[in-house]
Amino acid sequence: AGVSAGGMTEDGFSLSFQVNHLGHFLLTQLLLERLQSCAPSRVVIVASRAHCAGRLRPDTLGRPPPGPLSAFQDYCDSKLANVLHARELATRLEGTQVTCYAVHPGFVNTELFRHTPLWLKPLFLPLVWLFFRDAAEGARTALHCATQEGLERFSGRYFADCRLQEPWPPARDDRLARMLWEASERLVGLGESGGSPSP
Repeated sequence: AGVSAGGMTEDGFSLSFQVNHLGHFLLTQLLLERLQSCAPSRVVIVASRAHCAGRLRPDTLGRPPPGPLSAFQDYCDSKLANVLHARELATRLEGTQVTCYAVHPGFVNTELFRHTPLWLKPLFLPLVWLFFRDAAEGARTALHCATQEGLERFSGRYFADCRLQEPWPPARDDRLARMLWEASERLVGLGESGGSPSP
């Protein structure tokens, strides 16, 4: 699903945004021709309920937000980008028999929070052990969206606990989804000649 840590990549993007969104976006773009030739096929994008706290600002896309909770905000922003990516991808692939879904796996006990500050770990780790799902439970919704028959009409939608869920209002903003798509193409170096599908 990605990473929740501060820092910058050698490409000049925030670590969370590049790993959690731009990497997924570019991989999907590079696989689109193959996915279409193998249709029906599906793309499942692992997002998070943390998208509810996401705020995408077009003028600072890919740069870490300011403030003391910068790494957390950056993670939330990248997860909003995941939900919007699935929404716009579904629009652009309508009629191709390639469908896509954004999923919230639940709060899963993985190595996602390995970069949590040392002072916070004694407070945070007991919560993880008590309340977070194991990896197998966390995979259920992604597997549901990858394999369940009859989900095609929900392409571009958001799922949690193997059920269709309504995402936070900014995650339903078609204008924001289109802006993110176009900006992401530029940021990964695709643009007009990159062969990405148009709406």
